[in-house]
Amino acid sequence: MEIKKNNPILSFISKVIIYIIMSIFTIMAIYPIFWLIIQSFKSRQVYMTTNKLSLPAVWYFDNYPAVWSPPGGLTGFKVFFGNSILYSIITVVFVVVLANMAGYAFAKFDFKVTKLIYGLFIVGILLTIQSILIPIFLMVNSVGLLNTRLGILIPYIGLGLPMAIYLCTDFIRNIPDELIESARIDGAGYIRSFISIIFPMCTPVSVTLAIITFTATWNEFILMNLLTVGDQLKSIPAAVGRYAGSLGSDYGKLFTTLSISVVPILIFYFVFRKQITKGVAAGAVKG
Repeated sequence: MEIKKNNPILSFISKVIIYIIMSIFTIMAIYPIFWLIIQSFKSRQVYMTTNKLSLPAVWYFDNYPAVWSPPGGLTGFKVFFGNSILYSIITVVFVVVLANMAGYAFAKFDFKVTKLIYGLFIVGILLTIQSILIPIFLMVNSVGLLNTRLGILIPYIGLGLPMAIYLCTDFIRNIPDELIESARIDGAGYIRSFISIIFPMCTPVSVTLAIITFTATWNEFILMNLLTVGDQLKSIPAAVGRYAGSLGSDYGKLFTTLSISVVPILIFYFVFRKQITKGVAAGAVKG
């Protein structure tokens, strides 16, 4: 007995199964964030003496003001938060713009030197941050940029460019040359063609790069601790370590800092979620 392809019962059952699976994955993704926020409303004593998965019997709100503006002259979390915002935004802007400009040159200008330079950038993808920590420190120190914002931003931008240039070059190669040629016939130069044609068409890959770069910069820890001294220039990952130590941890404040640090990432994702979907879909079509 043959089963009809458009059987409404089978269609309903398949939809139910799909929704159940999607709901399970959604709960698995949301629950850790929910648990993290809940723990930030517990004091250290309550966290240590009660069930770690339970809701707080008494909601403790003092963690947030104590972390944001701590007493005793300690640097407040608002300083770390502001530094993270500053580093992430500047790094994203420079990486996206420079990667698109370099990708335009590598994809549309057929010179021997461009192939050589492009190959050097591709080699940069293979380098891990751990393997170049000492050279970066020596170079930043030798030019007098140690413990400065510029000394932090330049390595961040440089480390983000290899993968960004690779993605932009591959994307721009698929843009028809006729569009650029028609613009040149109308009198547009290379810069005008890039601003009016190339850069707007690269919105999907640019948004994808912005997400990757923002997240990587926001969560970066090793270089921040290596290139800065003191708290005034440090970012959020360095602040989290303040409440976690080998001799004891203030878990309430620790979870509070983690909860605050997650908020910008979530906002960034929800604001640009449509662009992220389009970028992923465009990358799949190009592949």
